[in-house]
Amino acid sequence: ALELIDFKNALEQFQNLVENMIIQKTKESSGLYTKDDDEIDYDKFYTTTRTLFGPAVKDQNIQAFFRKIMSNLDERPEWLEIFGCFKEESDGMSSPSKESMVFLVSEKQQITHSVVKRKDVIKGIVKVPLLHLTVTASQRGVLTVFSKQKFSYSFYFHQDTAWINGCDFLPNLNYVVAVTESTVILWDYKSKESQSDGFVIKPMKNCLLCVCTVTMADNLAKDTILMGDDKGYVYLLTITSDDFIMKQSKAEKESQFKVLDSEFFDIPKRKLHDDWVGKIKYFSALKRFGSCSTDSTNSFVLDYIKRLEDHLPVKEFSVPNGVNAFTYCGKAKVIVTGG
Repeated sequence: ALELIDFKNALEQFQNLVENMIIQKTKESSGLYTKDDDEIDYDKFYTTTRTLFGPAVKDQNIQAFFRKIMSNLDERPEWLEIFGCFKEESDGMSSPSKESMVFLVSEKQQITHSVVKRKDVIKGIVKVPLLHLTVTASQRGVLTVFSKQKFSYSFYFHQDTAWINGCDFLPNLNYVVAVTESTVILWDYKSKESQSDGFVIKPMKNCLLCVCTVTMADNLAKDTILMGDDKGYVYLLTITSDDFIMKQSKAEKESQFKVLDSEFFDIPKRKLHDDWVGKIKYFSALKRFGSCSTDSTNSFVLDYIKRLEDHLPVKEFSVPNGVNAFTYCGKAKVIVTGG
């Protein structure tokens, strides 16, 4: 607690230092500043920063932070950049002793493969550790699977107006699942066809905003997914390999994707929130799912998936202005939410 208080005090003094330096330089540029003993030059900035944070900051980061302020007084860098959180290249030295004492930043690898086009954004990214895969989904319909062997599989899901809102991986069926405003996409990324193969479940009545896979211990040829919509409902959908044979109707004209009518599926749903479901996730260690919303009353729900099929009370708590994100730490046995 004492270290936290000391760091907050040091951070406050550092932000005041930066503010005073910006005011001084702004006056200098307009010819209104008269030099005195309180002038903040690089030497004073360096000495003060070093006194406040000690060995937690490196010389090159102090210098880069100072240059960044001087080059553009209107665009102020974030304070955490003083700890070197935004490294662009590595010198090959990654020993713990050379890491920042405040933020430990692991080595990053940039994927140069162009996944999305201009004015497009990534809406979902999922790691599949057992298969060494990374799955991404862009808002405008580009689904991509990156493998450890440097191979990548991409598919563009053509749509008129619907945007992709999230994605996950189905480990038993070996499919990528993604949701749009009114459909569920099931993509067979291993398809050898000239055009990608898969299925589309539609129509979904409400706008789907998020999706996650329910990981089970069995290795049956089926997968269960959870979805949240813009009306506060959470859906439970189980898909088997038989569904691909028995429920399909026709292929979409622009791809090999076959349509599965949502009416043929048993999709239990329950209204858990009074606003959009922002995120949903299943925690296999807890055997429970979590869902969150900006709803101030039913902000976060944590319970068994069977609660979606009955009307028993669910475990929930309220946060003013709701919850936007959450995660579970197994080692500490805590759930952390961000609003």
